[in-house]
Amino acid sequence: MESIKLPENKLDKLMIVGDRVLIKPVKQSNKTASGLYLPPSVKEKEKVQSGYVIKVGPGYPVPVAMDLEESWRGQEDKVQYIPLQAKEGDLAIFLLAGAYEVVYDEEKYFIVPQSSILMLERDESIFS
Repeated sequence: MESIKLPENKLDKLMIVGDRVLIKPVKQSNKTASGLYLPPSVKEKEKVQSGYVIKVGPGYPVPVAMDLEESWRGQEDKVQYIPLQAKEGDLAIFLLAGAYEVVYDEEKYFIVPQSSILMLERDESIFS
């Protein structure tokens, strides 16, 4: 009998929907990993959290204008997406009020709409 081999990274099975981003939080502190200090007034008014972007959704859906004469087009052509600014590996600073906390494979993550992300820090060397 052949055994089933599980994927090494279980996160590869996850699909993030729409304009949402999956973020793994980092330890909360008064400054980000890059040394940016968050002012106390921001923390008093809104809870701010930071974390690394693990996965991103396809973006904002935009319907495609369909001509009746083009009945040969498939269902996949009916929706296009405007991509998100966030990319995997970015450090995101986001509002906790707009985030949904989830636990997957015994680890804590946040699902955050792009509108709740305040700032991204991108290390271009990750993508090259």
